[in-house]
Amino acid sequence: MMILSRSRFCVNSRHEILIISVIAAIVFHAAGAGSVAVPSTSCYALDNTSHIHDFSNLIGQIFEYDDDKEADLVIRFCKDVETRSQPGYVDFGRFDKFNHFVASSGRVNFVQEYYNGDLLNCEKSFDKLGRTAEVNIICGNCPNGQCAGGLGCICSVTYESTCRVLIDLAIPCVKPGLRVFEGFTVGFHPRSWEIVYNGMTQLGYEKAYDEYSFSTEQTDVTLYLTAVASLSDLVRKPTIKISPEQGLDVRLSGSGADGSPPTTLSPTMILVDWICEKARDTPYEVEITIPVEGYDPVEFTFSKKCEHSQSGHGEATRGWAIFGIISCVFIVVSTLSCCGVFVYRTRFGNQRGLDALPGMAILSACLETASGGMRGYTQPGDASNPFVNQTSWDRHPNSTQGTSATSERTYGSI
Repeated sequence: MMILSRSRFCVNSRHEILIISVIAAIVFHAAGAGSVAVPSTSCYALDNTSHIHDFSNLIGQIFEYDDDKEADLVIRFCKDVETRSQPGYVDFGRFDKFNHFVASSGRVNFVQEYYNGDLLNCEKSFDKLGRTAEVNIICGNCPNGQCAGGLGCICSVTYESTCRVLIDLAIPCVKPGLRVFEGFTVGFHPRSWEIVYNGMTQLGYEKAYDEYSFSTEQTDVTLYLTAVASLSDLVRKPTIKISPEQGLDVRLSGSGADGSPPTTLSPTMILVDWICEKARDTPYEVEITIPVEGYDPVEFTFSKKCEHSQSGHGEATRGWAIFGIISCVFIVVSTLSCCGVFVYRTRFGNQRGLDALPGMAILSACLETASGGMRGYTQPGDASNPFVNQTSWDRHPNSTQGTSATSERTYGSI
């Protein structure tokens, strides 16, 4: 009876452990489902449905192929391919930092390319890359039934020439990861992709880092988004999440913030304005999420320092508005002053006395009309008159003639 109780206890404990493990896996998957970050190594590939497969756990794994007729072939996964024989080793290429790991079709799931092998007797090979190798990766077992279980094995080896070899490798592939929105980029320049490249968040922006923090004085940052034109309509409006929620005011604006479709030729722009309302010893975390219809969202995180508090968006906007109004008033006043000086100099610059005052010409015309059409100025031919171009307001007696001439009248008399 005691043994039965113990067995039931063990069975129940196992079920509880299994249930807890499943729940933990679901929670972990849900927590990481929103971020498509680039793997830390180049040993990954995207399948034909844009799901990511990370083979980082197999880096350096050795797969050997014993051949009775040829030299033995060895693959160090995501590192190199070489043949081993009594005379020595011959290198058939290396897996460098460039991602030569792509999806395939048919019975082959992925294809790896290894370049820059030994040049001996292969100096004239394609692009002078020396010996090269192509590894066709089959998820599961070989077609002939080999490699049942385990880490996999080499199914077949075919030498196209002394400089190139084709290899079929069967391995247990990992479960597909998140779906990547290929061709999507985010950067600080229309032609850069420091933050997101090919739909995957780059290292340094997948979470908050003090080394990548923005300073307190930098109150805004501009982001540029590009995507494949045929899929650009799938991009939606971005959202933000701040941690902690209080103390940092963040606002998004621009064409990218409105959900406009970005393209390679016409990138959209997101202007991030942030104001430190409360000083903090540790940086704030600003997580920006860009939803993509049918794909996992693109997420990246910024770190913002706030060593001291700053004025709000309203005060800054009001200050700029006042400055703009004062500038407009100054420009209008300056323009009118310049025009007035110009008109005055062109019309009255050569005149003297009362005639130089603005409006005297109109006043003289009125006086002339009131006096019966007489001109209020002396004849220009009278050069001996010392009061040329001056108005005569009194009747001057003629000392030469006893009586005033009826044909002459004084000018400007009322």
